[in-house]
Amino acid sequence: MAQWVSVWRAAQLVGVPRSVLQQRVRTGEIELHDGLLSTEALLRLYPHVDIERSGLFERVMQVQQEAFSRRVRERLLPSQEVLAQRLFRQSQELADVQRHLQRYHALVLELRDAMGALLQRADDAGLLALQRQLNDGLARALATEPVDALNVMDDMLKAVSALVTLRPSGHQFVVEGHESLLQAGLRAGLKLNYGCGNGTCGMCKVRVTSGEVIKCMPFDYRLSELERQQGYLLMCANTAASSELAVETLEASGPADIALQQIVTTARAVRELAPDTRLLHLQTPRSHRLRFLAGQSVTLGRAGSERTAGDDVRTTLPIASCPCDDRNLHFYVARERDDAFTRLLFDGAIKTGDAINLWGPSGEFVLRDSQRPLVFAACDTGFAPIKSLIEHALSLDHAASLSLFWLATRGDGHFQANQCRAWSEALDPFEYALFTDADAAAGARQIATAVRADQFEVDCDFYLAGPERFVDELGRALLEAGVPPQQVTSELV
Repeated sequence: MAQWVSVWRAAQLVGVPRSVLQQRVRTGEIELHDGLLSTEALLRLYPHVDIERSGLFERVMQVQQEAFSRRVRERLLPSQEVLAQRLFRQSQELADVQRHLQRYHALVLELRDAMGALLQRADDAGLLALQRQLNDGLARALATEPVDALNVMDDMLKAVSALVTLRPSGHQFVVEGHESLLQAGLRAGLKLNYGCGNGTCGMCKVRVTSGEVIKCMPFDYRLSELERQQGYLLMCANTAASSELAVETLEASGPADIALQQIVTTARAVRELAPDTRLLHLQTPRSHRLRFLAGQSVTLGRAGSERTAGDDVRTTLPIASCPCDDRNLHFYVARERDDAFTRLLFDGAIKTGDAINLWGPSGEFVLRDSQRPLVFAACDTGFAPIKSLIEHALSLDHAASLSLFWLATRGDGHFQANQCRAWSEALDPFEYALFTDADAAAGARQIATAVRADQFEVDCDFYLAGPERFVDELGRALLEAGVPPQQVTSELV
């Protein structure tokens, strides 16, 4: 018997990105009913479901189980307490279903006996036909049929992971392993409201409207008795105890909803990526994480030993890492930057363990709410905010495809080419092309030609980051090619 599952759960069952199923929904290959799709329709589109060889049903089930077990083993299983809670909830649901089936079965048998008694007293052709129909229906209901493998896997997934729906936005994410609700939501790329992340500030407070939760860490923030009665809790300190959960919370709609923060971070690493490019890795305190949107920048400062007290050496850099890891912030710094902070970095004056002041975030270079294919174009260290956007887009799993065009005008070349190669090898919807030209404007024209060849007549969103000559030239070429201005977003780096 077919079950109805969400697109999130369906993608987990068949092992494909959610964006692939969403694209098939948009093209009409998959029909949704109240936002759900049937396992029967899913099996018609993916009859193999990780099956390596065809064969009898027993062999099919065996291979399905092996493939599915691998996917489950690859996940970090939840704690014993959470797993026990979810299994208990499923057992309750199963007991309710069994009780209803037993009552329906007893009712049908009573009707059959009553019908037989009536037929003994009167030869009624209509009653006789109804009795045959009833007997045939009972035979079909009691017959042994092959188990739907997707239904079995769906039940298993409900024990090891939980689906959370946010209201009123309708956004969904999956909680896996030992994750808190906040950690899972940030990993999924959602713009959740939070502050400390350790149960102190209360900014991640939400209201549970359905499902069960369980505390996964101690916290100091005190909820009022009225808030507890109304179902409020902290997302950072709780995880899902039931297979499905719905919570009410407001999400950030854009940069204006992200408060400015000042944090004293610690330099965890200063590493050479290329002769004239450094990776600066900063880490925030556990009690004060940086809340930011992918693509945004921050101002960094360090008190200069040869300057007057309180006078800071500052520079503004785009964040190269994803908001899902809000404690570990990466920056790409080129030697050519003409500021005191960069000189300190390349002179070795900034070392591991040093305190670095951070102010931010700032900037409007963020992903729009769209499901169009995404095209990214970067020049030199303009790759930093582009990398942040790409990782965020991969977390959201909304875009049908992602393409990167990266121009290098410096001798360092493409200092993160290995990262691009890794994305391309691991992700079907990602492709990239590398370009080299000492003139940023000429390189931009090369990319414009390549984009028109690869994305001809494709309705895409474009994100451009780099020096002014690069951004202006490529932006102008895209507009001349007919790309709507609202689908081109740019950032000077």
